[in-house]
Amino acid sequence: MSGIRLTFWGAAGQVTGSMHLLEAAGGRFLLDAGLFQGHRARSHELNARLPFDPRRLDGVVLSHAHIDHSGRLPLLVRHGFHGPIHATPATRDLCAVMLPDSAHIQEKDHEYLRRHGKAGPESEPLYNLADAIAVQDLLIGVPYRRITHLRKHLALEFAEAGHILGSASMDIRITEGGSHRLVFSGDIGRPGLPIIRDPEPPSGPVDTLIVESTYADRDHETVPGAEEKLAEAVRRTAARGGKLLIPAFALGRVQEIVYGLHQLWRARRIPEVPIYIDSPLAVETTTVFRMHPEIFDKREKLVAEGARLFDFPLVRYIRGVAESKALNELREPAVIIAASGMAESGRILHHLINGIGDPRNLVLFVGFQAEHTLGRRLQRGEEVVRILGEEYPRRAEVETIGGYSAHADRSELRAWLRGLGGPIRRAFAVHGEPPALGAMATILREEGVREVILPKHGEAFDL
Repeated sequence: MSGIRLTFWGAAGQVTGSMHLLEAAGGRFLLDAGLFQGHRARSHELNARLPFDPRRLDGVVLSHAHIDHSGRLPLLVRHGFHGPIHATPATRDLCAVMLPDSAHIQEKDHEYLRRHGKAGPESEPLYNLADAIAVQDLLIGVPYRRITHLRKHLALEFAEAGHILGSASMDIRITEGGSHRLVFSGDIGRPGLPIIRDPEPPSGPVDTLIVESTYADRDHETVPGAEEKLAEAVRRTAARGGKLLIPAFALGRVQEIVYGLHQLWRARRIPEVPIYIDSPLAVETTTVFRMHPEIFDKREKLVAEGARLFDFPLVRYIRGVAESKALNELREPAVIIAASGMAESGRILHHLINGIGDPRNLVLFVGFQAEHTLGRRLQRGEEVVRILGEEYPRRAEVETIGGYSAHADRSELRAWLRGLGGPIRRAFAVHGEPPALGAMATILREEGVREVILPKHGEAFDL
């Protein structure tokens, strides 16, 4: 058959920046177009320097709306891309709020640093609001399990990835001069997560697999165990008069935590403390969740009861800046959930500036923290942390709950691989830090994959 070429331009040897270039059947398609996150200068350099001409792309296939998978779409548009972007309907709707927010955060962070004399090339926005809005005109909603022809001899089918609302694994069939099946896992979720359905891997023999590896080197605690830890964190912090500060991704994690707190409140396992969702983006993404009950997990108790999942007496959604700033004046216990999930941008930074020095407070991480992020530095127990260019002593307690992770752990990754059913000829392990990638390679070999590759950034392979 004619040539198939795969080049890894993101999430190769690291977690963020997912972007893989597939050249097949006479076309050039990106699988994801995500932002690198972490060290500001290095991330900006990787994000700003596109390694190909976007005008020569025939399209993009998007696994889900998290910014480390979708956040460079406006940059592609800014540099002349105008092809179709294929995504599930929920991902399409989520991008309508996620990408403009990404542009807004970049502009606001640059403005803040400029006002304080700390702006530099590494803080320049990658794109503006108009670029982000223009992406929406290119997005095409493709339902799960519906075959879509990207071009002649190149077909796509989405399968439920179980990671966040609308997340998908890609099943790509290349039939020019023969037959080649490529599966890209996207981010694989966990069975039993609240709200969303369990992962359903595409089944059958696979010629080439691209698989995420985020937590391939560890097992998570159970989801019920995570819920009890959340309840204990609320009770403990409230008892000492502090604030529980939760950096959380506005998409997926906020809704899971609100759902969990809703269940705990119904069961009277947490005190009556106010819960503030201080993120305009989380307000908008929660609205998108309400738009797509057709892909909720009907086995979940609150879903089955038809309850209003994200609305109960304790919870308040904050949009305005003045309301957000007023939270810093609170003297009574409270739960404040704000983006971003790795504490790299957004309103959580201002809450940390005001609360990190108070030993009554608890900073609770409920998701993965990439290397070089503020979240990772706090997890490591650093006593002094830099936030928006200034150093602050950390006196607040810091805790991590692993059970709310939306990424499959090593046992769940192995189960997902077995769910593919057929033999896997070749596999590329991506979206993981080195220990996790090594562990994923071991799992793949143990599951019978003969050719296992850990691609480097920019490395290309003829399939």
